[in-house]
Amino acid sequence: MSYPKVVIYPGTFDPITNGHLDIINRALKLFDKVIVAIGENPAKKPLFSIEERLMMVEEAVKELPEGHRVEVETFSGLLVEFAKTKNACAIIRGLRAVSDFEYEMQLALMNRKLSNSIDTIFLLPSLKWIFLSSSIVKEAARLGGKVEDLVPKIVFEKLKEKFPLGL
Repeated sequence: MSYPKVVIYPGTFDPITNGHLDIINRALKLFDKVIVAIGENPAKKPLFSIEERLMMVEEAVKELPEGHRVEVETFSGLLVEFAKTKNACAIIRGLRAVSDFEYEMQLALMNRKLSNSIDTIFLLPSLKWIFLSSSIVKEAARLGGKVEDLVPKIVFEKLKEKFPLGL
């Protein structure tokens, strides 16, 4: 019996960007189901609440051609433990630059140490999104920069609520 290939795409998604959506689309070409796992990280101070991020990601993936194969959940604790509960075979991580690789490799090696049954796969976004990060979007929005074409529509609307004088 063949089981569906499930992958976890973790992150804080504060907020989700078009670069994240590009990675999800790429993962959908390789796996039967993508679970976008929104992490609760007490060390980070997100702009959006976990509930807001969940809603924005759910709305954004509905617009994808294969969005019906994407689930969105929140999690806390060890990523590999969450992945095991979802019967995932892999974790997807996006890499934008060489500087991302060192940190991501350390995470991947630790995850392998914790559970050698779950692989980490690195995907590169399209060149169009290679520069994009949630932090850059938030900073640009705060300062009144044009970010409408960098994020899903729902995110742009929520950014306007957070930065009414900026956007």
